[in-house]
Amino acid sequence: MPSWNSRGLRGSALEELINLTNGRYREKKLALIQKVPTPITPINIDKENRHITLAYFEEKSTVDYIGVVQGIPVCFDAKECAVNTFSLQNVHEHQVNFMREFEEQGGIAFLLIYYSKKNIYYYLPLSKLNEFWERAMNGGRKSFRFDELHPENEIECKNNLYIHYLKNLASDIESRE
Repeated sequence: MPSWNSRGLRGSALEELINLTNGRYREKKLALIQKVPTPITPINIDKENRHITLAYFEEKSTVDYIGVVQGIPVCFDAKECAVNTFSLQNVHEHQVNFMREFEEQGGIAFLLIYYSKKNIYYYLPLSKLNEFWERAMNGGRKSFRFDELHPENEIECKNNLYIHYLKNLASDIESRE
């Protein structure tokens, strides 16, 4: 079983920024997006500080965030990448399957990737993830390079605090119509 404390806090700064952004979207009545809690079983608890120090995941999680934007269901997973190549091992097959099923039900699914070395946030539509995924499943690269991505899907960061992904989502919706 995967251990919670091994990699669990790796993307916490990214999650905090996304949570702040989602809070702002909610305040402005633009979207209602919530973090999906990952079910865990605590093993060790620091009773003095009331913190879980070791836990195991109870089941496979689906995506990090789910909600609705102006009547459109959305779900996405947040990933951080420290290099120019994103390994598809960072996305699990059950997550891809969930996102595909989500879109079959009329929703929109995507990855929000933070390239920390470049300080760039990126909106990766499921359709593009599917291309990379199928390439890997057919014996091709098990990753994709930053230069394979479309620059128009870079996400604007406002005030170094808000990751304004709704603009990218709107472009994604327009391209589907």
